Amino acid sequence: MLAVASGDFDTTPDPLEDAETGLRLLGLTAISDPPKPSAVTTVEACRRAGITPVLITGDHPATARAIAIRVGILTGEDINKAHCIATGAELAAGTIADQTEVRVFARTTPQQKLEIVQAWRDRGEVTAMTGDGVNDGPALRQSDIGVAMGRRGTEVARQAADLVLADDELPSVISAVEEGRRVYANIRRFLVYALAGGAAEILVMLAGPLFGLALPLRAGQILWINLLTHGLTGVAMGAEPVSPDAMRQPPRPPHQHVLGDGLWQRVLRLSLLVTAASLGASLWVRNFGGPWQTVLFLALLAAQLGVSLGLRERRFTRRNLYLPGAVAVAAGLGAAALYVPFLADILETSRPTGTGLALAAAAGLVGFGAARAEALWDRNHGTGRRTSAK
Repeated sequence: MLAVASGDFDTTPDPLEDAETGLRLLGLTAISDPPKPSAVTTVEACRRAGITPVLITGDHPATARAIAIRVGILTGEDINKAHCIATGAELAAGTIADQTEVRVFARTTPQQKLEIVQAWRDRGEVTAMTGDGVNDGPALRQSDIGVAMGRRGTEVARQAADLVLADDELPSVISAVEEGRRVYANIRRFLVYALAGGAAEILVMLAGPLFGLALPLRAGQILWINLLTHGLTGVAMGAEPVSPDAMRQPPRPPHQHVLGDGLWQRVLRLSLLVTAASLGASLWVRNFGGPWQTVLFLALLAAQLGVSLGLRERRFTRRNLYLPGAVAVAAGLGAAALYVPFLADILETSRPTGTGLALAAAAGLVGFGAARAEALWDRNHGTGRRTSAK
């Protein structure tokens, strides 16, 4: 708020303070720098995703408080806390026992920004710091993920940051978080699929002789299965869209391994079910004198393809048509191994009966149902922690 006034002086007043007497008030001018409209939705998205937004500014505490309430950083519960807002002077005096309980910091120095980031890291949280000024450089470097503004940001801030926002829009950070969760989920999904399929192949080769199947699968058949499953469908799984619940789940624990959170147990359960379904189909056909090895080959392939479809979060989405297309191509090449003479000779397969084909298809349904149940369990029982951000 600025007051504008005018006055007439014959000479320059001395001292200068005398110039503020005998003036005529012309009016008041208010300068407002409101938050962007997207700030409110961005903060809401952060809270849904388990991210704790924290405001650190050099402005006056009253200004910081007003902005924080307007964008939703300070809610009704936070406003009633004793130290929902802290100033740099309070931090310097040591009156703030736990800096991670504060949601708004005003009149802070670059060194204090470092201390705030370190306090969250000492708590075991992952920190993301956004900034555009020279004084933000140390904190950007100290945080786990430093995010600088690309347009209005200084060169110091851009050099210190890990990421630079080309559009200077905070919602881009949320989009980046969503993309990161999509990639991470697809990596875990592929690991479940690939490890379960590989383990099932090993179990078939080890358990087959125990049931009288001296040579369950030939080397060429195993290589053909791996080519169709881990090659075509495995690559297509990497393009799966983000889960609808991805931004409503808390972040994973910072030190959690990519194979943690029950992934090994899921792999074991799926591999056992795929093994049982494949061996069961083969043993059924063998009891009637049919081509049991070919049925085992086909059932193991179908079961793994069923797993790839069952692990999808969005079963009927059109955003990744590569996966159902890859499954269709893999199924077609699997059938070619039976009915194309050249491939049948190389892979040593024969044409199964209708019963054998039905049993192989049933193994595929078993794989799909088991993977679907595992995907639902993982979505409903996943673990996570909260992540802090400025």
